[in-house]
Amino acid sequence: MFNALVLEQPVEGTKVPRASIQSLDNARLPEGDVTVRVAYSTLNYKDGLAITGRAPVVRQYPMVPGIDFAGTVEASDNGQFRVGDPVFANGWGMGETRWGGLTQVTRVPAKYLQHLPKGMTARQAMCIGTAGYTAMLCVLALVENGVRPDSGEILVTGANGGVGSYATALLAARGYQVCASTGRAQHTDALKALGASEVIDRATLSAPGKPLGKERWAGVVDSVGSHTLANACATVRYGGVVAACGMAQGLDFPGSVAPFILRGVKLIGIDSVYAPMEARQLAWASLAEIDPGVYDKIASEISLPEVVDYAQRLMEGSVRGRVLVNLNV
Repeated sequence: MFNALVLEQPVEGTKVPRASIQSLDNARLPEGDVTVRVAYSTLNYKDGLAITGRAPVVRQYPMVPGIDFAGTVEASDNGQFRVGDPVFANGWGMGETRWGGLTQVTRVPAKYLQHLPKGMTARQAMCIGTAGYTAMLCVLALVENGVRPDSGEILVTGANGGVGSYATALLAARGYQVCASTGRAQHTDALKALGASEVIDRATLSAPGKPLGKERWAGVVDSVGSHTLANACATVRYGGVVAACGMAQGLDFPGSVAPFILRGVKLIGIDSVYAPMEARQLAWASLAEIDPGVYDKIASEISLPEVVDYAQRLMEGSVRGRVLVNLNV
């Protein structure tokens, strides 16, 4: 028997799933050729949306949320993975169309799994999780499109969130000058400790703006969307690059083509859910180089029974950085 957070069909007339910790047996596990004993999972923004019902993330019930996990192989019908191997997975529709990681045991197709990078623990992998991996995909997109440390300032929006925190730290570690945008000024010192050279109020970007503004940013990592993304694009320097990966403010893009046709700005969409394995491996190989001291600056740890409460707090904007879920307490 094992414990899992299970979301069931919302009560008629509501959108909030019924969430409970349930004791299950292996007969309830989804299809797959590798069974994993989960050590750590995480609570991400998408998980918060699913648990609170604020967006139709879950496509079928019952569902175990959690878009990533790390642990050890308990059983395998695939030669790539042996019993005892440390493994992890993120994305691939987990927590949406198939069971996710907020469970002590799961079963997945081998094609979703990766071996933990050498020297990285399950806890460290989930301190990074989907948020850190997405941030690295954004950083690599800037690099691959010619944005260098001497190109100019990099704007990171939603900087107190998981993606924003890691983007700030990763860029600063590579020598970039980072300007962090946040609505929580009380965390200015924490962002500067991660490497931000300047912290600005998100209100300067979140209201409707002009098609073009004064050129400032050489690159942008945006996890917010809506007016924030539009204003970021409008103030990027000629030939600059914007990596867009989130929608915390909204899915809309109330902007103009002006930055793209008059300044040659590149807007690159970053998908972490179904990114090909080659891109994942490249990102995680780079993430393995992170100074372990960064993890505790970004991540806090909770237990499985605390997840539902933290999901609500996450949606209210009162949670900073990464939320690590320890499945063994």
